[in-house]
Amino acid sequence: MFGDIVLKTAAETAWTVYRSRHPGIDARDDRRCLLQRHLRRRWEERRSDAEELASFGIAYLDRLPREEC
Repeated sequence: MFGDIVLKTAAETAWTVYRSRHPGIDARDDRRCLLQRHLRRRWEERRSDAEELASFGIAYLDRLPREEC
């Protein structure tokens, strides 16, 4: 349960920051799902707090090729 809260907080934070930097991105964009899967795997490998996970999430989103999403 605690992990779900951390993951949800991290994903929401990363997604909000990413969309604020890229205003043309729709809230339902496929990148959001990719982000959530990435953060879950990351958290399962190494239990992190929401702040650290969010920063990993933002970096992950920035590395995604825009034309493929």
